[in-house]
Amino acid sequence: MAVPPDLAAALIAENFSRDAGGVLRVGGLSVIDLTKEFGTPLFVYDAGTMRRTYRALCAAVTGFAEVDFSVKANPNPAVIRVFHEEGAGAEIASGAEFDAARAAGVPPERILFAGPGKGAADLDRVIAGGIGEIHLENREEMVRVAAAAERHGATVRVALRINPGAAAQGGAMRMGGKPSPFGFDEEAMDAAIDAVEAQAALRLVGLHLFAGTQGLKAETLLGQWAYGLGLAARIARRTGRPLETIDLGGGLGIPYFSGDAALDLGALRAGLPDLIATLRADPGLASARVVLEPGRYLAGPAGLYVARVLAVKESRGSRFVITDGGMHHHLGASGNLGQVVKRDFPLAAVVDGGAAARAATAVVGPLCTPLDMLARAAPLPPLAEGDLVAVLQSGAYGLTASPTGFLSHPLPAEVLVEDGRATAIRHRG
Repeated sequence: MAVPPDLAAALIAENFSRDAGGVLRVGGLSVIDLTKEFGTPLFVYDAGTMRRTYRALCAAVTGFAEVDFSVKANPNPAVIRVFHEEGAGAEIASGAEFDAARAAGVPPERILFAGPGKGAADLDRVIAGGIGEIHLENREEMVRVAAAAERHGATVRVALRINPGAAAQGGAMRMGGKPSPFGFDEEAMDAAIDAVEAQAALRLVGLHLFAGTQGLKAETLLGQWAYGLGLAARIARRTGRPLETIDLGGGLGIPYFSGDAALDLGALRAGLPDLIATLRADPGLASARVVLEPGRYLAGPAGLYVARVLAVKESRGSRFVITDGGMHHHLGASGNLGQVVKRDFPLAAVVDGGAAARAATAVVGPLCTPLDMLARAAPLPPLAEGDLVAVLQSGAYGLTASPTGFLSHPLPAEVLVEDGRATAIRHRG
C-alpha cells in the first residue's frame, strides 16, 4: 500500500499520537515534557513501537526464518535489550558491539559477527567470549580467525559471506552483483569452501548473504532469499554435510520519502510457501536455522530526533528555521549518508493543531556548513524561537552513524519510553 503524501502525519498516526492540543506524544508522554526533562537536541525511542514491529515481522516469516537484530542500526544496549526480550539474537560488526549485545543480555551463542575488516583484537575478544558464529569475508580474515581460534584452543563456527551474482541484486543500495569489499564473490565460492575446510580450527556451518539494503518490495526480497537458498544448497553439497545456519541478511526498508511504499508484510508472507518447500525438500538445508537480521526496519520507525528552534529568517524568498540539532547527530536526515539525490526525511512540528497554513521550510542546524540541513522544503506551520521540530524514522542510523565530533557540540541525550515512563539511556554531553 502506498504511503500517503503527508508521510510525517501518516507515521505519527501509525507509531505515535497527538493530544487535543496538537502536541506530539510518544508512548503517551508529551514530547514537550520530555525536552523539559532531558533537553534538546534529543533522541526519543518508543519501546512499544519496537516490540510491535518485531512481532509483526516474526509473524510474517514464521515457519521460514527467525529474526535477529542488526546492532549497527542502533547499538545502545537498552535498544538491543528490547529486541532480545522479544526473542532476537544480535548481528554485530565490532568487538564493542559484542560488548553492547552482551550488556543487553544477549547470550554469546546468539551473536553473529559480520563485517569485512575484523581485526585480531576484536577476534580475540569475541572468541574468548564464546561468539556463536563468525562470518568470513576474505582469505586474510579466514587465516586470522583460524589463528585466533588456535590461540584460544577453540573450534570456531564460521559462515561464508557470499557476494552474489547480478541476479540477486535489489534495494536502494546494492550490495551484491558488482565488485565489492564484502564477502567472497560467488564465482570463487567453491575455492573458499575448500580453503575453510582445510583449517582445522574452523567449522563451516553456514552461509551469509546480504544483497542490498532499504528494500521496500516484497518480490525483491523473496527473490534474494530464494537465490540465497540456492547458494546454501551448493555449500552443503560441497562439504557433504547439512548447513546449520542460513543468514539471509537484513535489507528490509522503511519509507523515508513522500511516495515511498511501505514493505507489504502480507505479500512477503504470501511468497514464503515456495521457499519453505525448498528448504524441506533439500536434506542439506532442512535442519538449518534461517536468520533474517534487520536493523533499520525494526528500530527506525520507533525513533524521533527532536530539535529546538533558535531562529527563523527569510533569505531572498526562502524560509529558514535554524535549530540546535543537525547533521552532527543525524547525518542520514541531512542527506549525507549515502544519498545521491538529497530528499527530506519526514519532519513535523512538535505542536501542530492542523489549522495553520503550511509553507515549504528549510530546517537547518547550527554547524558552519551548508550540508547541515535537516529538511529542504518541509511543509511546516509557522514556527518561532523556542518551538520544537521532530525528525521521524530516527531510531536507526542516527547518533552513532553521524560525525558527532564535528564542531564539538555536546552529544544529545537518548531516551527510551515504555509503560508510561521515560528513561535516559545515554546522558547528554
